[in-house]
Amino acid sequence: MIRVNVEINNKFWLSKIDNPKKYLSKKLRKIKKFIKPINRKNLIFTILLTNSLNIKKLNKKFRNKNKPTDVLSFPSFDKKKIKHIKQKNFYLGDIAISYEIINLRSKKKSFTLEFDKAWIHGFLHLLGYDHIKNKDYFKMHRVEKKILNSIS
Repeated sequence: MIRVNVEINNKFWLSKIDNPKKYLSKKLRKIKKFIKPINRKNLIFTILLTNSLNIKKLNKKFRNKNKPTDVLSFPSFDKKKIKHIKQKNFYLGDIAISYEIINLRSKKKSFTLEFDKAWIHGFLHLLGYDHIKNKDYFKMHRVEKKILNSIS
């Protein structure tokens, strides 16, 4: 089972997604089959639905990049150890997503599609995926597409 905690510090999110926790919980039920290394565990993570100013501050503080971004992920563990986790209930970490960037991108597509792309990307980072090397980028991108197609 995958559970999500949702923190909202920007009211504009609620104008686009009526009940983000319910929305995400419904989507998460569909993606268990893609989470192979730890699919027998109860996974918990938090999403902060925020604005560009707050995400810029987080990006500066934790990545030393003084600019806003769409999504940030903060895993609660070393990604190399994920397969060896023994706990039944495991807190994966936190994701922060910027409303303004998602909203700007949604001018060409739907808001929920852009939101889904962002939280899936952040979620995969919590699971240990990255895109530093080309081969890792393609692997992560393939999984993102599979998950996105399964929840649409």
